[in-house]
Amino acid sequence: MRILRTLGLMVLGAAAAAEDVRQYVENPFVIALDIPAPTDSAGGLIAADLDGDGRRDYLITVPGHVAAYGHDGQRLWVRQVPVQVGGSSESHGLPGHHGPGVTAGDIDGDGTTEVLFLTRDGFLRVLTGRTGKDKWQARIPSPEGTERWEHLVLADFRGMGDRDLLLQATNKQGYRMGRFVAAFALEELARGRVKPLWQRDDFLACAHNGARVADLDGDGRDEVLGGTILSCTGRIITRIPLRGHIDSIFVDDVRPDLPGLEVVALEEGGGNRVFLYGIEGLIWESHYNHQEPQNAALGEFDPGRPGLEIWCRSRYDTHQKPWVFSSTGEVISHYEMDRVAPKDWTAKGVEVIHTIDWTGRRTRLASAKARHESGDVCIFDPISGKFIKRFPEQADRLYVADVAGDGREEILVLRAGSCASITTRSLARGNAPSPWAKAHYRKSKLTWNYYSP
Repeated sequence: MRILRTLGLMVLGAAAAAEDVRQYVENPFVIALDIPAPTDSAGGLIAADLDGDGRRDYLITVPGHVAAYGHDGQRLWVRQVPVQVGGSSESHGLPGHHGPGVTAGDIDGDGTTEVLFLTRDGFLRVLTGRTGKDKWQARIPSPEGTERWEHLVLADFRGMGDRDLLLQATNKQGYRMGRFVAAFALEELARGRVKPLWQRDDFLACAHNGARVADLDGDGRDEVLGGTILSCTGRIITRIPLRGHIDSIFVDDVRPDLPGLEVVALEEGGGNRVFLYGIEGLIWESHYNHQEPQNAALGEFDPGRPGLEIWCRSRYDTHQKPWVFSSTGEVISHYEMDRVAPKDWTAKGVEVIHTIDWTGRRTRLASAKARHESGDVCIFDPISGKFIKRFPEQADRLYVADVAGDGREEILVLRAGSCASITTRSLARGNAPSPWAKAHYRKSKLTWNYYSP
């Protein structure tokens, strides 16, 4: 395989559940990524089984290229295409910083995976996952006042599995927000029929990233998630009382005492609040001294408390001061990151924060990279801020997912400039149930970006 010194991907494996979390054994291997390195924050990566062998492969996008590499590191295919990726969504449109702009799934029930993405010339492209060959394409007109459809999400709106597609676009003038959404049946698009199942121009979107979908009420059909929750038929179910705009959005079973899944949204301006809400409406809103939460991580950070906790980074450009909400909206922890991070860690703190199952135990940790630089990667305890592990790196992107298939999660590091490689570090495999079996986990991992990992 030809190795170009352009772009690198590193996979950091989890510590075995039976081991102390600070103990690691390294087992590296190398993958060549022969695509150009990104020059800014456009493009990202996702994991999906592309070749049907039951293992997760890697889809990577940079401006002008979509590339697929197998689980073992072998190049599957590379396509030179004008894939819709970009930097700041409010300036350039979706999918936003680090947004991969690509998704994958068996969209026609034939047992094989297809890869889907939008192009800057207005097409939906569908490729065969194993080979990257064209399967079909459709030109889908976008609403008046938009440039093109910019963000795509595989969804189940009709109870038929992920055979539907949500498309989202921003206004082309002014501060760009993804208020335009439409749902399509994929089999109809494949036949050249571009009439949507439904369409709206008043979706209350995140300011920096695209919509997500999840089956909140367990009825077998997805809702569309933003500051507005839309039903599978496009009807407004819930709208939170925003006064500012949404920076980040997450979905999980935050309150096991309540039916279904809940949505977490972070507000910038207007009170700088955090909202928890769902099908039945707003559950609570809370704030910490009206400081902007900006970025978050959601998980079981304190098993002694009911439900999940919400870690908020704070906006500070330097000397970050994170805090943690309980599942009922109470502040249960706060600290100065400078006091708990290694002394030589950047004063700018952390960014691209992912919740991670690193140990196979119930308690979750968080993974992040050094902020505003190609820098090191860390794993830390969100409750105390204590750094558990530090990886010397030149990371430009982070992605966390179970790619080893043992129920725990690995850290995928994408780096530009030095060498093209994937390195994995692992110990004995665990045997926990795969998180990919949870539809909301899978759909979140396919629609992430910098603000909403």
